[in-house]
Amino acid sequence: MLTGKKSNVVVENYIIHSEFLKRDVIIDFYLPFGVHRREPISLLLINDGQDLVAMKFEEILQNLYDQNEIMPLLCVGLHCSADRKNEYGTAKIPDYKGRGAKAALYNRFVLEEVLPFARKTYHIKSFKEKSYAGFSLGGLSAMDIVWNNHREFSKLGVFSGSFWWRDKCQDDADFDEAVNRIMHRQVREGHYYPWLTFFFEVGTQDETADRNNNGIIDAIDDTISLIAELKDKGYKDEAIKYLELQDGRHDVPTWARAFPDFLKWGWGKTI
Repeated sequence: MLTGKKSNVVVENYIIHSEFLKRDVIIDFYLPFGVHRREPISLLLINDGQDLVAMKFEEILQNLYDQNEIMPLLCVGLHCSADRKNEYGTAKIPDYKGRGAKAALYNRFVLEEVLPFARKTYHIKSFKEKSYAGFSLGGLSAMDIVWNNHREFSKLGVFSGSFWWRDKCQDDADFDEAVNRIMHRQVREGHYYPWLTFFFEVGTQDETADRNNNGIIDAIDDTISLIAELKDKGYKDEAIKYLELQDGRHDVPTWARAFPDFLKWGWGKTI
């Protein structure tokens, strides 16, 4: 915890055993001071919780609370395992290499183990709203969970999302990115859920790959085209925030820079 002055953030660490994942999971809770007495409160789940430690997430929250810029929010960092590429992904279908094979189990872990644990531990019968965020492959996982469990969630934050995730190798003769990118297809085949809102961050230096040789790196191209799918589904500009960092990279320092914008977008106070 921060020292030198009273902190508005309390960090509590737990290890819970997941029956679905067959492993122990480290979970960090970032509580606004007095959460036990405050209802209702919003919940934000975050994949790759170990990255929150690296980016000094507690300080990010503390600064925003000190400036009275965001409303109280219970944040939950879910640490990944060495089997990250299987636990994250899309639950209904793995990618062309079979990665994401445990994504459906991870989905159940979040909904059937993490949420009940949070409610029981902090004596919260129900949350004001529930949202999800993630980085890279963890961002894809977050979107997959939100989109396919849309009645549970209201907001989504994805930083450098792995929206290239596909069910066919790009070198195959019949590869079609309009068809084979899995998350894009899920949105296209899904419905319009008017309560959902989306925040996407990507950096101009996220990568150098340009799969379709259009002069735009894949990280940006895949994100922009996913936003286009959402708009075709009926989402308006006000439901989607796109943040492109001109010198942003695929790394924790970049995501740390962008995270305050996400928090103010989703839970900012209007003064």
